[in-house]
Amino acid sequence: MKVSVILTVLNESESIRAASGEIIVSTDAGVRCEPDWLEKLIHPLTPDPSPLPTAGERGVVAVAGFFRADPQNVFEMALGATTLPDVRDVNPQTFLPSSRSVAFCKSAWEAVGGYPEWLDYCEDVIFDLKMREKFGPFVFVPEAVVHFRPRPNLRAFFRQYHQYARGDGKANLFPRQHAIRYLTYLVVAPLLVYAAITVSPWLWLVGVFAGLAYVRLPLRRLRPRLKELSLSDQLKALVYILVIRVVGDVAKMVGYPVGVWWRVKAARL
Repeated sequence: MKVSVILTVLNESESIRAASGEIIVSTDAGVRCEPDWLEKLIHPLTPDPSPLPTAGERGVVAVAGFFRADPQNVFEMALGATTLPDVRDVNPQTFLPSSRSVAFCKSAWEAVGGYPEWLDYCEDVIFDLKMREKFGPFVFVPEAVVHFRPRPNLRAFFRQYHQYARGDGKANLFPRQHAIRYLTYLVVAPLLVYAAITVSPWLWLVGVFAGLAYVRLPLRRLRPRLKELSLSDQLKALVYILVIRVVGDVAKMVGYPVGVWWRVKAARL
């Protein structure tokens, strides 16, 4: 079966429509693919290519690969640990693959309407959700790995997450998670600070434990790599994780309403 590989730096929809292969493989420009990435990624689709499911049948029509950070400095190492899952964090039944490592049948892509071309960000999330709804979970192949460099500084990271959240607002994605974030930062945290000042200083311990819980996953992901760093760089990485968490949340809280307002205006037209 013929395979077409596209780069998502291009217009995905145009590239897929122009592709002659039945299997579409997507990755980002600038990533570093493992030598056997393509072979492993398409393997579930090629030994016995499944037609589109009919009459309740479900064939393999989509495969999720995996991706890892390829950091060049301490900040990028901390950013990767904070924003990217480990394989053990992934539930294959609910995992939504990034377009930097995914393969699917072109006919399945057409069956769900392809990527939403009205979205500039998060279009792969909408596509993944539609695919999962129609065909079931993606087949997860964690051995099909690509590596990519995280954003090099806080400014670039803020812009990235602002754009992601704006896309969420446009597409009405994850409203519950965004609401929890606003509630935490704008209501719970100020009330906790006020109570610690006016009621009991022991309440500061609640904030400390909450902060530790907030960075628990990034710390667990970073721990295997700490031995590569000097003591000063280890301390920097720990501080970066907390800063990255807060900056990412602020970027989302700023970007999400922009997307919601865009959706409201679009609905009025």
